[in-house]
Amino acid sequence: MKGVTLENEYAYINEGKVFLKGYLDMPDRQIGEVKRTEEEAFQYFINRYQIAVNKVIQLKSEITEAQNKGSFLTKLTQLRKRLLNFDGIGDFIPLLNTLDEQEDVLRGLIVGNQANNLTIKEALVEEAKEAKEDVDWNIVAEKLQDIKTRWIRTGPVDKPFQEEIETTFREVLDDFYQRRKAFYEEQNRIIGDRMEKYNELVRGAEMLFRMGNWELSFAELKRLQSEWRNVGDVPPKRLKYEFRRFKKLTTLYYEKYCAAKGIQIKIRVDPRVEAQQKMMEEAEQLAEAKDIFASTERAKVMLNDWKNIKVPSHLAVRNVAERFRAACDKIFELSYLMKVVTRKLPNYNYLSEKQQTLTKFREMENIVIRARGELKILIESNEGISQGPDLDKITNSNIQTQKRKLLMKEVILEELRRAAQ
Repeated sequence: MKGVTLENEYAYINEGKVFLKGYLDMPDRQIGEVKRTEEEAFQYFINRYQIAVNKVIQLKSEITEAQNKGSFLTKLTQLRKRLLNFDGIGDFIPLLNTLDEQEDVLRGLIVGNQANNLTIKEALVEEAKEAKEDVDWNIVAEKLQDIKTRWIRTGPVDKPFQEEIETTFREVLDDFYQRRKAFYEEQNRIIGDRMEKYNELVRGAEMLFRMGNWELSFAELKRLQSEWRNVGDVPPKRLKYEFRRFKKLTTLYYEKYCAAKGIQIKIRVDPRVEAQQKMMEEAEQLAEAKDIFASTERAKVMLNDWKNIKVPSHLAVRNVAERFRAACDKIFELSYLMKVVTRKLPNYNYLSEKQQTLTKFREMENIVIRARGELKILIESNEGISQGPDLDKITNSNIQTQKRKLLMKEVILEELRRAAQ
């Protein structure tokens, strides 16, 4: 070749430039220039060829070891493009042949995976069709979300089937969400109509109250109350203000009416609220009883009974619930204290009352110190750590519970300290 000063099977140098000889359908192309000597330039590009060899070997190894082999097709295609433009001296044809062989393997696997994916997605479509017919919107939404997650995790199908299967699945989901949307829109309309009726009744009660003729308007007030009971359900939070306003107006009206008629008013308490009030009073008495172990067994029963009393939020008395919880906490803490004391001192019952109080005080000090340390560790171990909304909620609930129990321990400790003086 005219002008060639250094040449081998794959490359040559001409006029100070390094050329790679053409192969396959590609012409000769310049891959570099001679910086110092021709031999050094030649050797540099021969060494660079080993980089290309290593890339092919590495990709083949990764494909062999990978479970999801189909994901390597793009990487293989990109490496082939790089090899066709790689600046190095060597035989690139075996490297390209290796990539071709690996591509045939990958495409065969992809075809099989796509067929399997189509079968899976067809089954998911049928599962979604069946699930969406359920009448419980929340349950259906959870089922469809689970199906959608599995759909996303399932790989693609062959292109001729891709659009059809995706469209079918989307239509199934859209049908459910459209029906759910229509249902809630209708529910909101109904609730809106009911709220307007409630507001109308409140305005009616206000008008009667302003009239001041308690005896003549009594029948009209009874009618308003009857209508109120028959309006229909709405979310308690939305009705909160109107309920309180209507309740206040009717209560004041009856007070005025009874005063005008000389009637003695007998206050009616909701039996559920009354039951909770009695349980709270009993729990506070049990917390002061001498037989704390008997109190503990009774408190366990009462806690279960308390859960079964469903008092509407607008009737619930927060102070009663807090006092009941505090009384039960005190019973359980005192019960634990007595178990520790009697285990450590078998002769506890033979001690004087003063000695018993001092013993309980000292042991309670140790219990409080341990509880403070455990709470500190719990808080520090969770600071700055996000575990997801559900787990964060559980963790915060645990911390608040431990704080509440520690507070009761400290209350008992203070009571014992005073008694021991």
